[in-house]
Amino acid sequence: MLQSSLAVDIENYSTFNSDYCSHLHKHILMKILSTQDILDLPKYSRINLINTLSGPRSGNLIGTVNTDGLSNLAIFNTVTHIGANPPYLGFIMRPLTVERHTYENIKQTGYFTINPINSSIIDQAHQTSAKYDGNTSEYNATGLTQVTYGDFSVPFVKESKYGVGLSYQEEHPIKCNGTVLIIGKVEMVYLPEIGLSEDYSINHEVLNSVAVGGLDTYYSTKFLDRKPFARP
Repeated sequence: MLQSSLAVDIENYSTFNSDYCSHLHKHILMKILSTQDILDLPKYSRINLINTLSGPRSGNLIGTVNTDGLSNLAIFNTVTHIGANPPYLGFIMRPLTVERHTYENIKQTGYFTINPINSSIIDQAHQTSAKYDGNTSEYNATGLTQVTYGDFSVPFVKESKYGVGLSYQEEHPIKCNGTVLIIGKVEMVYLPEIGLSEDYSINHEVLNSVAVGGLDTYYSTKFLDRKPFARP
């Protein structure tokens, strides 16, 4: 077993949060884990480690509706940029071994919305991760408000600071673990002008967007710096 601890000079980690390091002295113990060590961890320890390993990610609510008009809302931390021309976003769907209402609705109607989570709706957003039955709308269950814009028929989250309407384009099964990459084309975006920079970058600090660590930990977003395009 490779699992071990290694003492390193704390000076090498001077940028650690001082509140967490105030009790430390000269050294920090670094844990080293092999693949087998990770697999040998208790189930939820392994889940927590791997789900937080990639760092905080954007937190989003994905809205869908089925052909009977029943809406669904689910929290995802896997939304990612695919391309800008044409504009595509994607997200990872967990294995389709059980009912996945988000997936089923997207396949039925071909459309979905992405609604970034902000600091004022963390509790409601997190509650959408509960396993509601197929006859329950998470909008109603959590007290969030569904709203439509223009002729886009799938609801957005009114309490979200901005939203993206997408049309389903394609999916890619990930063979190693059974998850699925869903790709959508951006059909519309609504957002307040105050959150849009002159060059059309979105200012997530102004919009109070939050990031998600793992499955249950939420972080605020704070602007640090913006760098020029890097050249050799």
